[in-house]
Amino acid sequence: MLTSVCLMAALLAPAADAVAPVRPVHRLWAADAPGAKGTTPADIPTLTVYAPEKPNGTAVVVCPGGGYGGLAMDHEGKQIGEWLTARGVTAFVLVYRHAPKYAEPTPKLDVQRAIRWVRSHAKEYSVTESRVGVWGFSAGGHLASTAATHFDAGDPKADDLIDRQSSRPDFAILAYPVISMEDGQTHGGSKRNLLGMKPTPEKIKEYNNHQRVTANTPPTFLFHTTEDKAVLPINSILFYTACVEHKVPVELHIYEKGAHGVGLAQRDPVLRTWSDRLDAWLGTRGFLPKN
Repeated sequence: MLTSVCLMAALLAPAADAVAPVRPVHRLWAADAPGAKGTTPADIPTLTVYAPEKPNGTAVVVCPGGGYGGLAMDHEGKQIGEWLTARGVTAFVLVYRHAPKYAEPTPKLDVQRAIRWVRSHAKEYSVTESRVGVWGFSAGGHLASTAATHFDAGDPKADDLIDRQSSRPDFAILAYPVISMEDGQTHGGSKRNLLGMKPTPEKIKEYNNHQRVTANTPPTFLFHTTEDKAVLPINSILFYTACVEHKVPVELHIYEKGAHGVGLAQRDPVLRTWSDRLDAWLGTRGFLPKN
């Protein structure tokens, strides 16, 4: 009887010891990253791979936020990777270098390298090289918008095969992003961590990413809330307006209610619908094709 009871309890118990999915973690550079100041985890930018069972060919480099001084790896990293893989998209969650050890241009170098890395390993992960996007939140949204506005076609003569790849994303998703570095518009902590205490006017302009938009900026989806007091919605509006002026396909959703840093807002019955809008946009743009 005792054996039967134990067996029944085991069958009914939750699978607490279920094996978690193995998610490969790759260094962006096999050797020390450019400008590395040490060999600790804080000095090593990486990509964690979230691979779907049936990849549809689309990939996204995910940039968690954190004011360029940390990384919100759960609700702006892990949860996003899982949301993407549920739709057949291969996600690559980026750990990029940031303050207090690193300032610009280091985060930009890391996200550019991440996009090149994904393209270089496209066949390995059943990714189509022309369907590699970037998704960022808050300061990670600034980094994603940097990727969308500061890019190059790669160096065809580079000894490192990864550096031969383009760093231009094929689409960008910007969630409550920092866009402007101007006082009164920007997020002060992000600006200080990225540019230092006294950036030059030229450096501020360089990272005013709405001023970097051109006709070659990739299609962009933006999400923000009116109530966001940390990163004002003017940031998304500025980028949206610049895209419209340069005839870049763009979609903007600003919800009235909702604080900063909500991620997918899974517990808010209204705000959580923003990801439905994103899902539809990705389908319209052809990045969620039928398997």
